[in-house]
Amino acid sequence: MNDTTPHETHDLVVSRDIPAPIEAAWKSWTEPDRVLRWWGPNGFTCTVAELDVRVGGTSLVCMSAPDWGFPALYSTWAYTLVDAPRRLEFIHNIADEHGATIDPATIGAAGIPRDVRHVITFEAIGDDATRLTVTELGYIDPEQLALSKKGLEESLDKLVAIYV
Repeated sequence: MNDTTPHETHDLVVSRDIPAPIEAAWKSWTEPDRVLRWWGPNGFTCTVAELDVRVGGTSLVCMSAPDWGFPALYSTWAYTLVDAPRRLEFIHNIADEHGATIDPATIGAAGIPRDVRHVITFEAIGDDATRLTVTELGYIDPEQLALSKKGLEESLDKLVAIYV
């Protein structure tokens, strides 16, 4: 029997001011060599950033923390909107190393929803400053929402540090 009970969803919103022009902030999300430098929370390194940033394109990213028992955590970003350098929208999913979507429960992450819609906005707040806002929509597990928020905040702090 399928559970058809509607679940309350929660969105997560995190912003950072990046000390860089909007074009550089945009490239931080759209150029592999830049994503490799910051994707993943503290203790993780980004080991794969195969980016296909176009509507209908899908990127494959991987973060790793072998010392913590995470040799490879793959994700896909399937783009639904690319409006350079102002807005990116994609659907995030946990994946295998080939980019095939997998059930998060198979890696012990049952609280991570499938098909998490992401909206990333870039707003110039000066010649050399950009406000980046990341919105992730549709979490149903408050504990996973808190973990995701912590990881996103740490990742974005690493992104800011590239430009400091």
